[in-house]
Amino acid sequence: MNRFWSWAAFGFGFCYFFLPMVGMVEFSLRMRRGTYSLDAYRSVLGDPQFQATFGYSAVMALLTIVFGVFVVVPTVYWVRLKLPRLRPLIEFITLLPLVIPPIVIVFGYIRLFNTSSLLPMTGSAFGTDVLLMLGYSVLSLPYMYRAVDTGLAAIDIATLTEAAQSLGASWPVILLRVILPNVLGAVLSGAFLTFAIVIGEYVFAALLNRPAFGPFMVWAGGNKAYEPAALAVMTFALTWGCMALIQLVPRLFKHQRAHR
Repeated sequence: MNRFWSWAAFGFGFCYFFLPMVGMVEFSLRMRRGTYSLDAYRSVLGDPQFQATFGYSAVMALLTIVFGVFVVVPTVYWVRLKLPRLRPLIEFITLLPLVIPPIVIVFGYIRLFNTSSLLPMTGSAFGTDVLLMLGYSVLSLPYMYRAVDTGLAAIDIATLTEAAQSLGASWPVILLRVILPNVLGAVLSGAFLTFAIVIGEYVFAALLNRPAFGPFMVWAGGNKAYEPAALAVMTFALTWGCMALIQLVPRLFKHQRAHR
């Protein structure tokens, strides 16, 4: 009986989650009347606007990952090593982006950094890009923080730090050559999640008026028929690819360390 209900739950979940995806894939292949084809995908991939917006979002995602790593890794390391009593407070702060709606955050940015403020970041494309990257860093903070925190929990950072200091290593050297290599798998897990978040984000890019991939998808959904379905399938595949890498990369690092 238990096995029956398990299979029934699995069947319900499959129908609820995967059948709409199957229908979307099937619809995206019907651009050529009377036959299945990849015309919608060719149209999307050949669209200069798609290439520009996806390239822009990919660059912003990479910059957000680099910025997040250089902020989160030292912070989590220092809190675990020297300030363990502050961990509950830091964890609470990192959860705030999940509670505060993105539209509230971006409106706060616009009010604080508009052209009439002391720091007019929205007055230039470069300043707005920096502001957008900071917003993306805030959105990805809960995921990057927990990935790095989990990675640091798995190693003895106190012993590694003492050993490095006994050899004369400075704090930057300890972080870059001792701590970071040991949590690289966790950092990459957070990086893949950050990449997936940035690629599909809409609110920040739209309200800051930046040529990102999220607003392009919304525009395509309102102006085209088959291309939005192809875009949705491609975005879904990209997200699942990032999730697969999150599962694969830490195992590869564990395997390499075991051989060493």
